[in-house]
Amino acid sequence: MELLGSRAKTASAEMARAPSSIKNKALLNLAKALRKNTAALEAANQRDLERATAAGLAGPLLDRLKLTTKIIDTVAQGCEQLAAMADVIGDIIGMKEQPSGIRVGQMRVPIGVFGMIYESRPNVTIEAASLAIKSGNACILRGGSEAIESNKALAALVQQALADADLPPDAVLLVPTTDREAVGHLIAMPQYVDVIIPRGGKGLIERISRDAKVPVIKHLDGNCHVYVDDPCDLEMAVKVADNAKTQKYSPCNASEGLLVARGVAAAFLPKIGAIYAAKGVEMRCDPEALAILSGVKNASLVAATEQDWYEEYLAPIISIKVVEGIDEAIAHINHYSSHHTDAILTRDHVHAQRFMREVDSASVMVNASTRFADGFEFGLGAEIGISTDKFHARGPVGIEGLTSLKYVVLGQGEVRA
Repeated sequence: MELLGSRAKTASAEMARAPSSIKNKALLNLAKALRKNTAALEAANQRDLERATAAGLAGPLLDRLKLTTKIIDTVAQGCEQLAAMADVIGDIIGMKEQPSGIRVGQMRVPIGVFGMIYESRPNVTIEAASLAIKSGNACILRGGSEAIESNKALAALVQQALADADLPPDAVLLVPTTDREAVGHLIAMPQYVDVIIPRGGKGLIERISRDAKVPVIKHLDGNCHVYVDDPCDLEMAVKVADNAKTQKYSPCNASEGLLVARGVAAAFLPKIGAIYAAKGVEMRCDPEALAILSGVKNASLVAATEQDWYEEYLAPIISIKVVEGIDEAIAHINHYSSHHTDAILTRDHVHAQRFMREVDSASVMVNASTRFADGFEFGLGAEIGISTDKFHARGPVGIEGLTSLKYVVLGQGEVRA
């Protein structure tokens, strides 16, 4: 780990001064390589899947482990999107002349070296690597042992793409061992690593946050909510609430809680309940929602406990509560949510504005699915993760989240009196 840290630190200096055109060339090289090697990548991923299945890996983690043709194409598109974006490195903002004659502004610069620790999702290898390249950083990647074959295959393509663009292959380094002690070393090397970004289960992130000796950008879990307001477009509300929960169960931006205003509950809940029942979604309800949904055919209904309001299920389970209106919805979300992503479905402009202002989450949405809380969907090209911190980055962390600002002063011989 000392050797990896030293190599990454050396590479970061070269990446920081790399021209935008060269970084973009590496990204386009990588996109081509991903598409060209799809079959080989899927074969490596299949070996991981077989081993993980035999080891009894949980369903949501198995789903995250899959590297399909569609996923490979999506991360390739992310590389191309990043290449097409303006390079923010070196931008100077807020330049103002002071009474002394000096001009003071701030320049955007790379962070240096970031360490990425993640579970299951091998696509994170490419997202992290591509963002490191575009932002002029170096990175050390430590994926989960369940994805080691996939990650090795992907990292090899990244390093080749860097080399072909005359950039240091050491700018993206994969920890080659599955030994957990490697993580302990990675998070305790401030001489080499400037920030750690964990992406995985709550246990992993709590451990990293507790033991790290370098700053951490994190989110602990994704207890996301959809609030169906009174008034709302019922047809739209059903469509969005369905998508937010069932489009994919395992991501952190899938909705885990459904809040429904009392004024529309009788009309809305049977409609969404029928869809959830047909898709095998278990509904954990407060007494009022339970009574309304009791007539839904084949519905899997359970009385909610207090813990259910806090829960990130990552599974076909959702908590449902009837609330009086916007005030109770906001209070419930701010108390129980993980401050990741929450949405309101409404036709009331004032309610929408209040929800956006008052809900204390990294992403707040009006009349849209929580599943859009994603760097690619937000137009960031890719994301390194979604931060629920308030410093240094919040929400999907893209290029700017991997940079820092330093003050620059321009003078013409001024001296302080």
